[in-house]
Parts: sequence; structure tokens; C-alpha cells
Amino acid sequence: MSDSVVYAYAVVRAADGVGATAGALAGVAGSPVRLTAGSRDPAVLLAVGDVPAADFREEALRRRLEELEWLETVARAHHAVVEALAAVTTVLPLRLATVYIDEAGARAALDEGARAFAERLSLLAGHREWGVKVYADPSAAPPPPAPASDGLSPGRSYLRQRREQRSGREEVYRDARTAAGRVEEAALRYAAGRARHRVQQGTLAGAAGENVLNDAFLVADDRTEAFRTDVAGAAQGLTGVRVEVTGPWAPYSFAVPAEGTGDAENATQGTGDTQDTQGTQDDAEGAQGRQCAGGAGSARGPAGARDAADARGPAGARGAADVRGPAGGSAP
Repeated sequence: MSDSVVYAYAVVRAADGVGATAGALAGVAGSPVRLTAGSRDPAVLLAVGDVPAADFREEALRRRLEELEWLETVARAHHAVVEALAAVTTVLPLRLATVYIDEAGARAALDEGARAFAERLSLLAGHREWGVKVYADPSAAPPPPAPASDGLSPGRSYLRQRREQRSGREEVYRDARTAAGRVEEAALRYAAGRARHRVQQGTLAGAAGENVLNDAFLVADDRTEAFRTDVAGAAQGLTGVRVEVTGPWAPYSFAVPAEGTGDAENATQGTGDTQDTQGTQDDAEGAQGRQCAGGAGSARGPAGARDAADARGPAGARGAADVRGPAGGSAP
């Protein structure tokens, strides 16, 4: 049995400079990245690298995914490879820890999904993903006025003050909903696709306030500036509300179309614990899964490997592998 397996990062479209870019990259476990081609479509390639089988066989991978430091390191390396390739061509990011027994298995998966991959790459060409989060900070609500000498008893005065405090908090959340509506309006004007993600809580939120919206949008490159301007201004004039725009990213949330849709023009909505399009079983996803030895979690979506490469550290890496165990076939 080989002491290495083949780790797959993304399906990529052949383009000038993509081979040189891949060849200059070191990926997971410091392994050189290379491009492999199938036999059906020379324009559809798979970015891969060799990784230690001792870490990426099924049982070992299950254990490793419990180790946040290791997981973060893998997620960051995975993300770095995907983003470097996305700078020179269109990519379809694969799940974090998508692993094949050998090169032949990787090529077989590429051939099996070649048509679906090619169609998706064409649809996503010239687009990048942007993450948008809306935060509500009730502590920013204006303090209630000092109790007036109105003759109320101390108890009644206290209750009135508490009601005024609640009213201020409710105003912040109303304003947050207003901001979310403005973001949606901007999306309808500029975005070719939208992916809804579960809001982040606790340390995952990564900033002050409560995360009340966590979406990703697919935006054409020539509409980016207008989109960013409108979305960034969604909190203007609102109390205790902040809008965070991140990107551009490779199209993690749009690598696979939403169930029942065939293109990027439709809103792509996440399902289940992975907060992304992992639940869709189209031809391309099936090709990945049937040949995979690993594949726990997902590198698609803002809560995935992309966030692990943010400054949030292990909190992002948790999202990079919503650990549901290997998603593919038998382990090597």
C-alpha cells in the first residue's frame, strides 16, 4: 500500500499561466501542486498534490479533523492554493480533504464529471464571490434618559427605565433588518447568485455585535465596485449596525448549483450543517464523492476554508470542516 494519497484542491479551466502558477505552489503538507488532465476534456483540469496516507486515510482523517491546529493548517494551505489558481483562471473549489487513492482515481473522477465541470466553469467565468455579514450591536443603543422627578415610586421608575432599554435594543434589531433588506436590494441589482449561510455565533462571529446575516454573492468582475459601494453603505444612518464585506474570493459557495437549478443565475441557498451547496448531488458532486477516499466537511462557502484563512484562526477552521465524516467511498 502506498504511503501517499492524492489530495485534490479544485477543478480548474485550462488557461495561460495556470500551469506555471500551479507548479510554483506548495499545498497541504508542503506538497508541490500539479495539474492533472482526464481523457474527456483537455480544458478541464484537476489541481492535486500528494499527501501522507497516514494522515488522510479515512480513520486517520476522522481523528485528525478533531485537532483544530492541524485542521487550520490544512484549511489555510487548501485555501491558499485555490485562491492562487483563481487569480489566473476559473476554479471550482473542492471539499476540504478531498482525497483519492491514486492518480488514476483522480482522473476517473475528473472524466466522470467532465461535462458538468465544464458547464459550471463556463458559467462562473468572470465572476468572484463576495461575503457580506450584517452585525447588530444592542450595546450601541442610546441609553435611556435619566429618570425624571415624576412622582413615580422607585419600583415603577425602574420598570419604566427597563422598558426604555428594551425599546432601544429593539430599535437596533429593526435597523439591522433594514440593513439586511438593503443588502438584498443591492444583490438583486448586481449579483448573479446568492448563497445564504447560517449566521455565526460566539467566537466564530469574530467581531463585536451579533451576526444577523451571513451571505455570499456571486458578482461579475465588471460590477464589483458598484456592488461593494451599495452594500457597504447599507448601514448608513442606522443605529448599532455594521456591514462587513469580504472578498473577492474563489466561488466556494457556487461551485455546485443549488438543487433544481442549472446555472449561476439562480440564487444558490445553503442546506444543512455545512451552510453551503454540499447537499446538492449533481453529476459533478457525484463524481467527486464516488471516487473520494476522504472529503469530510467542505471548503466551499464563507464558513469554510476561506474563513480559516481569515485572521480568526481556528474559529474559521471549524467551519472549514463541518465534520460529518468522509463523504466519499471507501478509504485507501
